[in-house]
Amino acid sequence: MYQPFDLTGRGVVVTGGNGGIGLGMARALLASGAKVSIWGNRAEKTEAARAQLAAEVVAQGGDASRVHALVCDVGDEAQVDIAFAQSVAALGTVHACFANAGVSGKGNMVMDMSLDEFRRVQRINVEGVFLTFRAAARHMAAHGQGGSLVATASTAAVEGAARNSHYGASKGAVTAFVRALAVELARHKIRVNSILPGWIVTEMTEKSVGNDKFAGAVMPRIPARRWGEIDDFGGIAVYLASSAAGYTTGEQFIIDGGYTKF
Repeated sequence: MYQPFDLTGRGVVVTGGNGGIGLGMARALLASGAKVSIWGNRAEKTEAARAQLAAEVVAQGGDASRVHALVCDVGDEAQVDIAFAQSVAALGTVHACFANAGVSGKGNMVMDMSLDEFRRVQRINVEGVFLTFRAAARHMAAHGQGGSLVATASTAAVEGAARNSHYGASKGAVTAFVRALAVELARHKIRVNSILPGWIVTEMTEKSVGNDKFAGAVMPRIPARRWGEIDDFGGIAVYLASSAAGYTTGEQFIIDGGYTKF
């Protein structure tokens, strides 16, 4: 193994780690030796993900105790602070934090969108990242070893997300937030980056990618000619959590099979 990618002993938090892209990230981080705390807002789903990941670790000859799971609504300030403290108690030092939890829009035209619907998306996608990163930054600055903060944004941050303007706005805000924190937190040796997924097969996107009309319009625009899979995000997660990315900050990594380039 290229030694900088060895995450043995490193503590990592992954919000939304009980499914989708977050689960793919957690799987790869664990395979690289990390101790991981996954957060989810549904207890049953989160425990099922923990059990799945623990079984995979054991199958690889590892210790199932490296996998932890917590139920947390990332839009709730008190819950985030409590969950982060519990993650520190379980993992020891947290070296990397992936703010991955998010919600989608409901396909509303802006003229028909309620303020409550707009705020519902911002609460998780923007405020959730803020609360998670604030807790992580406080911890990392206090222990003095630095660390890595990674936000999952979307290609909607750089494209026109018609009928999803509130979602696009939330993800654009996240990328701007990441750039600001990359500058602000560098003095604490904290790196901050974002990941912009394209069309990935997850619970959130299953209705879209499973729709023949949608697939017929979108698939020809993807040079890779396939939908993304959650395990396509394992490599970037390990890289950004590792010392190999020690001089990488303020960047946005687009992982979309070439969708935004065509």
